[in-house]
Amino acid sequence: MIPTAFTRRLGGRALIIAAASLCTMLAAAPGRAADTIRVGTVHSQGGATVFVADAKGYFKAEGLDVKITKFNSAAPIAVAVASGDIDFASTALTAAFVNLAAKGTLRVIASGGWERPGFQTIGFLVSNQAYAAGLHSFKDMKGRSAGITQLGTPLEYDLARVLKKYGVSLKDIKVVPLQSNQNVASALKGGEIDVGVQTVANIQPLVARGDAKLLGWFADEVGSAQSTVTFTSGQMAKDHPDTVRRFLAAFAKASVAWDSAFVDAKGERKNMATADEMIGIVAKYLDQSPDVTARGIGYFDPENRIKLSDMQDVIDWYRDNGMIKGNIKAEQLIDKRFAKLVK
Repeated sequence: MIPTAFTRRLGGRALIIAAASLCTMLAAAPGRAADTIRVGTVHSQGGATVFVADAKGYFKAEGLDVKITKFNSAAPIAVAVASGDIDFASTALTAAFVNLAAKGTLRVIASGGWERPGFQTIGFLVSNQAYAAGLHSFKDMKGRSAGITQLGTPLEYDLARVLKKYGVSLKDIKVVPLQSNQNVASALKGGEIDVGVQTVANIQPLVARGDAKLLGWFADEVGSAQSTVTFTSGQMAKDHPDTVRRFLAAFAKASVAWDSAFVDAKGERKNMATADEMIGIVAKYLDQSPDVTARGIGYFDPENRIKLSDMQDVIDWYRDNGMIKGNIKAEQLIDKRFAKLVK
């Protein structure tokens, strides 16, 4: 049987403990103890489908006992999966992830959240002090500062794309890596930075309290794009494919449940009958009020499909800005046994 957790840390080194035997049918066998897996997300709505799968019992139905760890930013999550601290993750496609995945240490098995007009994922806040001084749009950002959690993340990439639309370069501003969403929020409130780039779960509380003003949403400025990936370690994918499939089965049920709650029959954003239930689940996992959570709803593809061209655009930007080396192709990072691609 698989141990209660697949990985252990010994003396600072990650040790993968292989199962003595694995039978696919045992996952559903009566009386069999659930296999424990650890899943990581950023403390944001990007983890919504993981939260829903846990709350609705989808993981349990697949014979999985899930322990969720919420991180302050995306980059450390890739390292945590690679080292064996956690087994699965759903978060942003960072340069740290690409460097590890290119070596086979990490494998993409599904998408996560997407940017889509009408939904809110990545947004831009302006401090009250900068707003009072005249920063009312992206074109006003020359000579200003922008705070993000860490360099080499889609937050930096998204900022560059929006600024380019308005004729502003990253070289025209000061990008300040502050290591956590909490630090970005504090710097915004105190006027230490002019703009903050954050996910919706961190944006709405600041706006609701009047600590900052919303400058705009990435999806409304640039359009649709795949913004996160769901992944596991290469070792997990190799040694425990059945567990990966069970994780994805539960994850898929949650994605469908989320889509059914916020997308109507025409494919447009609309609160449906189960919207309040989904909002309540995410609010609980993020320690927010449902009212705050409801102000920004992210989009998740119901089939968890991956768009290679979107992944490649991010990877190429990292390469062009010296964050990764070599001509890495998005296709190299994906385990096609599990992943679905957008056609």
